[in-house]
Amino acid sequence: MSHDDAIGFYYGAGQLDALARYPRVVLQSEFYSAAELESLRARGTEPMGYLSLSEDQGPPAPWQREERNPDWGGAFVHVGHPGWVDHVVGQARAEMAAGFTGLFLDTLNVEFTYPEDLPHLLALIAAIREEAKPRYLLANRGFGLLPRLTEFVDGILFESFSARWTDDGYGPWPPDVLEHHAQVAEQLLQYDVDLYALDYADTEGLSEFARRRAAQFGLSCFVSDRALSLI
Repeated sequence: MSHDDAIGFYYGAGQLDALARYPRVVLQSEFYSAAELESLRARGTEPMGYLSLSEDQGPPAPWQREERNPDWGGAFVHVGHPGWVDHVVGQARAEMAAGFTGLFLDTLNVEFTYPEDLPHLLALIAAIREEAKPRYLLANRGFGLLPRLTEFVDGILFESFSARWTDDGYGPWPPDVLEHHAQVAEQLLQYDVDLYALDYADTEGLSEFARRRAAQFGLSCFVSDRALSLI
């Protein structure tokens, strides 16, 4: 990793010296104490807390759907359920109180699973924005919410822009998907938000392909493994 990488993603614990190389890092809030977050801020790094907006990894709750994410096991939720809204906004409030300077909004792709939840998801993002202003909000994809999404967030992450993980390892997307992603990236360039890419690779060649392609579309790229265990 070069020191000019604009963002890092790390879902492990510790590694403060490595994290401090980045202007902005996305972390799992339960792995970092207020003192560790203060240490990062003092070194010029903005730590960002993770929020899942449409999936719940917690115990059974009234807002959960029966269906689960096949990759990670979390329960899909009814995004507009008042209890879920209170839960997520409460999480956001707690992460900011702990010392996170911004929030990473994940699991926004409900247009593929429960498109009827898109208005509820936008309302939830608006509620988080109200709670968090003026702190930095970064959305992961959420393309089904455009252009309204850009009214509420400071940046958009294009996860798995060029390279992906599969059951058989890591590799580039096939040409038709790369072309579709390129069209979306060109659309993103018209909005006044920061643009990032997160790609998955296990070789220097694949990593370099992802970084080079992201740069062509004005995206700052971070490359890691599926578990985001590298920094």
